[in-house]
Amino acid sequence: MSPRLPRVGSRHLVRALKRAGFEEQRQRGSHLHLRRASDGKRVTVPVHQGRTVPVGTLRAILRDADISVDEFRELL
Repeated sequence: MSPRLPRVGSRHLVRALKRAGFEEQRQRGSHLHLRRASDGKRVTVPVHQGRTVPVGTLRAILRDADISVDEFRELL
């Protein structure tokens, strides 16, 4: 597959992270904090209605969650 990341909004990103085992922990303002209980990984997702998550931010979230681009595509 292509190494390019798909452009997604925060709603689709949060749904994919939940499929990967993350659960909503808390929200402060426009930032949603998710945590995976199995290994304790935590990620923060900016939730802005109608906007896509910037590529650099998305890449950093996936790196923090220890999810590859191909895994992310499958989770979508």
